[in-house]
Amino acid sequence: MNTNNDTIVAIATPPGQGAIGIVRLSGPSAGEIARSLFHSSRPGFTDFKPYQLHHGQLRDGRGNFLDEVLAAFMPGPGSFTGEDVVELQCHGGGAILRRVVEECLAGGARLAEAGEFSKRAFLNTRMDLTQAEAIMELVGAPTAVAVGLAGSKLEGLLAHRIGQLRAGLESVRVQLCVAVDFPEDEVECLAPQDLARDIAEIREAMAELADNYDRGRCWRDGALVVLAGQVNAGKSSLMNAILGINRAIVTDIPGTTRDYLEESVQIDGLPVRLVDTAGLRAALDSVELLGIERSRELLARADLVLLVIDSELGPGAEDLDLAAETENLLVVANKMDLVAGEPAWTRESPWKDKELCRLCAKHGQGVSGLLAAIRRMVAATGAPEAGTLVPNLRQHTALVRAAEELAHLLDELAAGLPYDILSVRLDTACAILAEITGEITSEEVLRAVFDGFCIGK
Repeated sequence: MNTNNDTIVAIATPPGQGAIGIVRLSGPSAGEIARSLFHSSRPGFTDFKPYQLHHGQLRDGRGNFLDEVLAAFMPGPGSFTGEDVVELQCHGGGAILRRVVEECLAGGARLAEAGEFSKRAFLNTRMDLTQAEAIMELVGAPTAVAVGLAGSKLEGLLAHRIGQLRAGLESVRVQLCVAVDFPEDEVECLAPQDLARDIAEIREAMAELADNYDRGRCWRDGALVVLAGQVNAGKSSLMNAILGINRAIVTDIPGTTRDYLEESVQIDGLPVRLVDTAGLRAALDSVELLGIERSRELLARADLVLLVIDSELGPGAEDLDLAAETENLLVVANKMDLVAGEPAWTRESPWKDKELCRLCAKHGQGVSGLLAAIRRMVAATGAPEAGTLVPNLRQHTALVRAAEELAHLLDELAAGLPYDILSVRLDTACAILAEITGEITSEEVLRAVFDGFCIGK
């Protein structure tokens, strides 16, 4: 993208009707284009005053009224993108906003690509790459906990921590270079045991930060909880009971659910992606077989599997197979209203050793206890504390790679390899950390990051 010569425009608010809709311009011609459309309601108006709202009308090139707006001009470099930026606060109708964008295009702007405003902010050093990614994490945050996790990174705390780790490596790197460049001189440098100690400490800090990805993932992205079990065990009824709506079709006909249904729900602040899958049995046709195959794919990725069993009929062979091959399992004894007392099968292996919830999904009995068990099992360590730094998948992968380089360095140090070879490992680890913040990165990485943004952000 050419961020120096062209001006971009996009609608910056979600589609649909609303009280306010914002059209955003960024680039060298942003002010000029806005001035050509804007007519102030103040008689003495001569030009936009930076960082102030101006009331007036937008009119097209033929003088036709477009909308009554508030306009704000933010000159670069003191703007979000580091360029001249204009935001036009219009009424929030889709047709209005599209007409304003059309006039901006006629004035010389071009449509912004996905994430291009944030990308320009990054390229113009208004933020590092971790902060840019935090913007989309903040926009998509499903809970207050996720907002806090994204906010910490947007403040630059993750970048600061990465900088500390990198500074530690750079300090060791300097001493290695001294030892390599002046081998015959009496220059003080790290002894092998001291080098091993310092590298091990930095590697441990990297690994601890990388581990936060798994600890915070469910709170950021939502936990995948999959309902499984034989046909007609009551999985769809249970899903409806948890959601409080009739989302899944419930009938007495086995095999009604032939594909999976997914809905989002919050359990005491924990975001959960709840999936109702096709019943496990020998498929009767190719369509049902595809549904069962998709169910097994989801089961392999699930954070928790709810194995729903008809309390009256007891478990079948498919239930036994699933229980044997699944560790993250919560057994749900459904239809307890049809049995007197405790079902005999719950006292048999392997069920007597499994976590088990007893309920009647049809009447909503015992569902609250199930929800409490889901939250406890998925979020065993509880919500991350305020200020906890939780890397995303890209950042986590880079941290793991850097830690692996240091692990190889320690092995090579123990094997007695010379310092000039060890310095290559340090160089690589430092470069990987620089990828996280974007100090060293490729166009492919930038495209992967910013293509996931919405237009206008």
